[in-house]
Amino acid sequence: MIPQRTVGKEFKRWIVRALFVLLSIDLVLGVYVWRTAASHPASEKIALDRLRARHRQYGDDLRRAELIQQRLPEVERECNRFFEAQFLNTSTGYSSVVEDLGRIARTAGLPPSAISFKQREIEKRGVVEVAVSATVEGEYPALVRFVNGLERSEHLYLLDSLNLIDAQEKHVKLNLQMKTYFRLAG
Repeated sequence: MIPQRTVGKEFKRWIVRALFVLLSIDLVLGVYVWRTAASHPASEKIALDRLRARHRQYGDDLRRAELIQQRLPEVERECNRFFEAQFLNTSTGYSSVVEDLGRIARTAGLPPSAISFKQREIEKRGVVEVAVSATVEGEYPALVRFVNGLERSEHLYLLDSLNLIDAQEKHVKLNLQMKTYFRLAG
């Protein structure tokens, strides 16, 4: 038989140890919560500031998108005007290009040149891309005036390449590769 007093002392020691462990855990958790609480408001403020900045940015993006949406009809009208003014119709485009290049050559003081075309339809755009090849020859200043005339023409010419074919004292022969675009008839 175990005396009553011994069980009581063992039990009390066990209770004291358990209380010590619980108080230690409580102290550790208290320190952890205190440190977290001390730094937490600052991190919450930073997160809130980031959210506010993102909200402002989304608001700015939305305003820009609404402005773009409001301007779309005007942009469409400008694009249509450009399309109508700069892209010749396929039914008259080739003769207009030959006439325009001939006029530019005459103005630059060059003889008429050989011109060839190669067309490629651009799907779903209502446009034909036309590669224009022209050979011009003359003195260097006249060729510079010709290229300048291309740039100033009322028609759209994109100069892809300019190749020297032949050069003698003051006489130069060039091959020009250009692109222009025609509207499909209809």
